[in-house]
Amino acid sequence: MPKEIFVGIDLGTTVLKAAAFDAPGGRLLAGCVKPLKIRVGPDGSREQNPSQIDRALGGALRAIRGTLGKAWRSVAGLSLAAQGGSALIADRRTGKALSAMMLWNDARPNRYVAEVAAGKPASYWRRLAWHEGPGAGLAKLRWLQENRPTLIRDNNIYIGAGEHVYHRLTGTWRQDACNATQIGCYDVPNNRLVQAPLDVVGVPLSFVAPLRQGHATHPLARTAARRVGLREGIPVAGPYMDHEAGYLSAAHLARRPLQCSLGTAWVGNFLLSKNARWSSPFQLVIPAPVGNGWLIIQPLLTGNVSWDWALQTLLDADKTRAIARLDAVFGRALLPPEHLTCLPWLARPNPLVKNAFGGGVMLGISPHTDAHDMLRALAAGMCYEFFRIFRQVHRRRRFDAIVLGGGASKGWFFARLFAALFDPIEVYTTRDEDLAGARGAIYPFSPTAAACRAKRVRMPNAQTRRRIAAGLDSYLNTYDRVYGSVAVGGPIELR
Repeated sequence: MPKEIFVGIDLGTTVLKAAAFDAPGGRLLAGCVKPLKIRVGPDGSREQNPSQIDRALGGALRAIRGTLGKAWRSVAGLSLAAQGGSALIADRRTGKALSAMMLWNDARPNRYVAEVAAGKPASYWRRLAWHEGPGAGLAKLRWLQENRPTLIRDNNIYIGAGEHVYHRLTGTWRQDACNATQIGCYDVPNNRLVQAPLDVVGVPLSFVAPLRQGHATHPLARTAARRVGLREGIPVAGPYMDHEAGYLSAAHLARRPLQCSLGTAWVGNFLLSKNARWSSPFQLVIPAPVGNGWLIIQPLLTGNVSWDWALQTLLDADKTRAIARLDAVFGRALLPPEHLTCLPWLARPNPLVKNAFGGGVMLGISPHTDAHDMLRALAAGMCYEFFRIFRQVHRRRRFDAIVLGGGASKGWFFARLFAALFDPIEVYTTRDEDLAGARGAIYPFSPTAAACRAKRVRMPNAQTRRRIAAGLDSYLNTYDRVYGSVAVGGPIELR
């Protein structure tokens, strides 16, 4: 029986993952995945029921307990990572959810973004969070004020998924810096929560949870300990944003890795020094969770929302069957025909047509184009888009390895494309790619156990690399002609 076991929890947008690891080796002892339903409405709503999250967490921990048996008594700590940018209102004293949880991609508050942004000069928002415009959580607050006004009062609290679950475990309210950035009340240069942005929507700073300090922990509360069958008082760490936890899992593989989360949204996470100078219109910045400097969390305007659409539209309406066919499709050809290019902004507002949704573009379709060609074009386009955003960071060697995790990293074709595009940087895939957040979350208890297991990606042959390079040139040229003037799609610029 292991002397110590640590359990990591990763509350994602569509699934909750929990896993138990031994210390200090980090061997995976048990794991459980619970799908989470999303309510999608024609008005752009994307919501989850907080009680569903509670049931999923309880079910996952019971399943792990069942697998471990008597070893469950050796659990010495729990840690939590969670999706960022979600929003719900809860009773401050009891933690009871009083609203559904709006997800980060709920479109209903979008019409308030311009109003909120106008509350401060554009230069203010840049100084506050080092990206363009206010945090989307302020627009969510405006939506709640208009649609659920009775909930905006002192004895309630405005929280996200991580705060909700952390309070369920510890009875303590706190949030991570990345979630606070997405709410819109985090002052990046000074690493603190501030009132001024919340003044724009007329709520006090006390209406949000306090900021997490480093890797500090809180004791497991008595009621939570009884629910999950653990000792009262064992430490609970978090909440971390899932991307911060993913980086902690990959941090041991190189001095400065680029950890790539190829999930619902594709995100690259990497460190820059305290004195670095850069700009990006679409980034999240928090203090580095290891060492000094900044952790840059750079979402792309594409991800597995686009990929899932392609699988089910171009390959098979049953996603499981579609995934089973991928090896055969990409085994016949890794790349699309040379004339076919896809700009994969499928899940974004159309930047050229006001009030229209969907910015994806497929250029070069002919009567000879088939669905498999289009699938390959979208897969290549997603990788080309990743390179476009990070090309200057790559050119300036601000990372020395790439670590791929998340659902799409299981696709060897994605990994091969990354290896060719970022040559000579070594590219790795993690062996338990779905557990990067859960594993990384246990870093405060055991950095060794939190370290992911990885394997190096094999480089494509020289002919394939030349075709990938040509496809990249075509992609960049197409992008510049179609979306080159769209500021939000700008790459990271180092100065």
